[in-house]
Amino acid sequence: MSPAEAIGHTEPAERREVPLHRLAHARAGDKGDRLNLALFAYDPRHYETLVEQITEQRVLALFAHRGASRVRRYLLPGLAGMNLVIDDVLQGGVNGALNLDGHGKTLSFLLLGMELMLPAALLD
Repeated sequence: MSPAEAIGHTEPAERREVPLHRLAHARAGDKGDRLNLALFAYDPRHYETLVEQITEQRVLALFAHRGASRVRRYLLPGLAGMNLVIDDVLQGGVNGALNLDGHGKTLSFLLLGMELMLPAALLD
């Protein structure tokens, strides 16, 4: 037994970086310049990781280049999911934006590409 084990200290579990789309799927909707992203874990064991790492601040930073001004997160523990409401992200909305596709559904893929750190034991 090592000295660390003798006092109850063990090395932290190995963690790996994985894209969010390996853990969850998303549905999107838009209304005006507001995007609604619903995110659901494929496996309920991953829900706590989503809650820890998909924060309002992190999502706002991810969408900052599109002018997002606010993110509100609503947890749905019974469904192993969450709802993210992102303001001012659609650059005027579907009918007002000059970009090719202002629909929110295309932005769910940006969220699903986010990298998360996950204990290796949860990847099996």
